[in-house]
Amino acid sequence: MWRILIVGVVNTMTVHVPEYIERLVGQIYEINKLSEQGCTSEVRKILAASGTYLLKSSFDNRYREWLKMEALVLEKLSNQHAIPVPRYYGFFEDDKSSHLIMSFEKGMTLTKALKNAKNRDEKLTLIRSFGQFLHQLHETELPESLNRENDWLEEQLIRAEKYVRRGQTEGSQQLLEQLQSNKPLPVRQTLIHGDCTTDNVLVVDGKVSLFIDVSGMAVGDPRYDESLAIGCFVNEPKCVEVFYQGYQRYRIKKEEYQYFNEGLYEFF
Repeated sequence: MWRILIVGVVNTMTVHVPEYIERLVGQIYEINKLSEQGCTSEVRKILAASGTYLLKSSFDNRYREWLKMEALVLEKLSNQHAIPVPRYYGFFEDDKSSHLIMSFEKGMTLTKALKNAKNRDEKLTLIRSFGQFLHQLHETELPESLNRENDWLEEQLIRAEKYVRRGQTEGSQQLLEQLQSNKPLPVRQTLIHGDCTTDNVLVVDGKVSLFIDVSGMAVGDPRYDESLAIGCFVNEPKCVEVFYQGYQRYRIKKEEYQYFNEGLYEFF
């Protein structure tokens, strides 16, 4: 007999979901919808007999595709310790929804930590930590499980074209054609996060320590990560400067920033 307290759950969570969860993590005590939610999914904290977990659920076809990609990435990384990501526990789906179960990680997003910073020095310390954390990722040995033969940028442009045809993006056909005809010179590919904004890293004990929302993690162009990382403070010279005190691999050029953050990112 289940003894489940489901708090703040809306009707998009169908009745079979707790059953699938219990198959993966054992008896459930509580399911709580978290106050901080993403744009592409619903997020809940699960307290079970075996521990505490995070349930991430998507319902739109495009976002379900991304959630499945995230599940595949986490599963591929489940036996390694070099790349700090949540631990994978399972993925299941039906005709209307997809669900990913992973470890529940303590901490807050860098976006929230920057907002809560007590003073400018604390804010700059967090940004420097972000730069160091991203630098470390880009210097990590490429995991065989995420390596690819195809060119990463070409694959993103193909995906962008598909989204344009389906009407699933804010990016326009005109912008896509500009990106296709004005690609930047290639650089050495590294492991990248693929959506490296301040929303998608967690701060623990005052330091950026964990990547989340890793559906785009792959071997790709590090300038994409770098562009998205500095996007929310690109017009604050001191913040950019301290970011590069941590991230010392390469300083992105204005044209490259515009291509990736103000161009390619519009489609995703």
